[in-house]
Amino acid sequence: MKMSESSREVDKKPPVKNNQITQNVKDLLSSREVENIFENSDFVYMLNQAGGDRQILAKQLGISPHQLSYVTHSSEGEGLLFYGSTILPFVDHFPKDTELYRIMTTKLSDMSDNFVY
Repeated sequence: MKMSESSREVDKKPPVKNNQITQNVKDLLSSREVENIFENSDFVYMLNQAGGDRQILAKQLGISPHQLSYVTHSSEGEGLLFYGSTILPFVDHFPKDTELYRIMTTKLSDMSDNFVY
């Protein structure tokens, strides 16, 4: 969706062939528009990344091999925060036995049977 378009205008457009949703950096950066957005982003939140994506991120953001280890085969709640020129590794093992976790989780296996959609 372009900045000048409303969501209603986008919904009226005919679908584009092979239009796909992806989380892979290499796929996203194949679009010049997305690449511009990425280059103008001061905040990036990275979790586990595929090998090719790690190399692209390392080059684009100046991530060291040691820092890349935080997004290489990382577990849930582990990754890197990129803010401006600062890169911070993080580990956030959120307690699962809390009401807040129950409200925020997106894991179907952890959702309560009483959850209302």
